[in-house]
This record gives sequence, C-alpha cells and structure tokens, in this order.
Amino acid sequence: MLEQQAVLSNNMANVSTAGFRAELAHFRSVPVVADQGLPTRVMTVTATPGSDFEQGAMTQTGDALDVAITGDGWLSVQTPTGEALTRAGQLGVNTRGELVTQQGLPVLGANGGPIDIPNRGTVTFTSDGSITVLGAGDKPNDIQTVGQLKLSNPSAASLVRGDDGLFRVQGPGAGPIQADPRVKIVSGFVESSNVSAAETMVGLIANARQYESQMQVIQTATTNADRANSILSSNG
Repeated sequence: MLEQQAVLSNNMANVSTAGFRAELAHFRSVPVVADQGLPTRVMTVTATPGSDFEQGAMTQTGDALDVAITGDGWLSVQTPTGEALTRAGQLGVNTRGELVTQQGLPVLGANGGPIDIPNRGTVTFTSDGSITVLGAGDKPNDIQTVGQLKLSNPSAASLVRGDDGLFRVQGPGAGPIQADPRVKIVSGFVESSNVSAAETMVGLIANARQYESQMQVIQTATTNADRANSILSSNG
C-alpha cells in the first residue's frame, strides 16, 4: 500500500512537469513459496509494469527554444551515466554556449555530441529537428545550420525509467540509440505532463480507504484470536 501511495504521490507531484510520463502501479498476487505450507497461500505486492506513454497536451509558449515532439519519439540528452531520453522540451543555453535542458543536461545532436549555439543568435527549429541560427545584424540569407536534434523512437517495452526521471534503453539487444527521421517536433510549444490530476487524486483517496479497510480486517482478526485464546484459557 505504501508503494502504491508513493507512485500516486510522485505522479501528483509531477502533474505540472513538462514531458512527464505517469508511472503505472498495480496490485498483483504472488505465491508464498516455502518448504512447508499450503500451496494456496499468496501475498499481495505492488508492481510497476511501466509508464503511460500517451502524449500530453501541447502548450504554446512562444519561446524559440521550446520544442515539443508530435506523436511518438524522444529527445536525447547526455547524463553522467550515458545517453538518456526525455520529452521535456524546455531548452536553454548554458554559459558554454551548449543547448541544455532545464536540468542543465546537454542535448545531443544527430552526430551524438552536444550542440553549440552562437552568442546573440536567433534560433529556429525545423520540424525534423534541424537548428538554424541568424546572428545579430546578419542578413536573412546569412542564416546557418548549426546542428540537428537527435530524435529517436525506441520500443516502449525497452524503456526503463531511472531515479532521475529520464528513460534509458535496456534489455536484450539493447545497443546505441538510433535516430529516427520519422520523429517530428514543433517549435514554440511544450508538451505538458500526461498525469490526470483528477484521476490521481481519486486514486489517492481510494488507496487510503482501502488501507483503512484492511486495517479493520486485521483488527477484527486480532480480536477474534484474542477471544478464542480467552475461551481456551477458561476451559483449561
């Protein structure tokens, strides 16, 4: 019950986090395996089979550095442990002139490296992730392409969420993440979290009520056991 509550609470806390994917959690029964005992005995555990990959709502920001993926797909970022995937498209430029996420992680280009943005340049993203920059005072025909976002779309079954909220490709056959030219973006928009605040709140309330019901069952069983022991003691 505590694990279920933790998952729901984490989803609620990220209801306003751009690109967040709701984590799924379900109860399931697990057989109790022992040298002696009844084969019908089971216990209940919380399983987190994955995440909800349904697309969140698009919010127009008008910021030239904001991008949102339309349909399936991911942005690649560089982390201390290697490449990771995100849908959070609120981008910026750090002091080194690199394109980064709100967490300061470098955004990877199609060549697998970070993307450098010239100072005081007007940045434009095309639908395929290409990045063009027009320098301050330059003529329109002086626009230059400085890179292209690495957009990929690995199988959802191979994606595992890390403690940092980013996704990584794991499992049999996992290798370098390949760019997918079919993934498209739109500039000036940010994808909102796909967590439903109403549904999550209902889940939190239902979880609390279920906990109370189970505690009542345990208390009733304890009371019955105490009464049985009392009767046995009296007969003795």
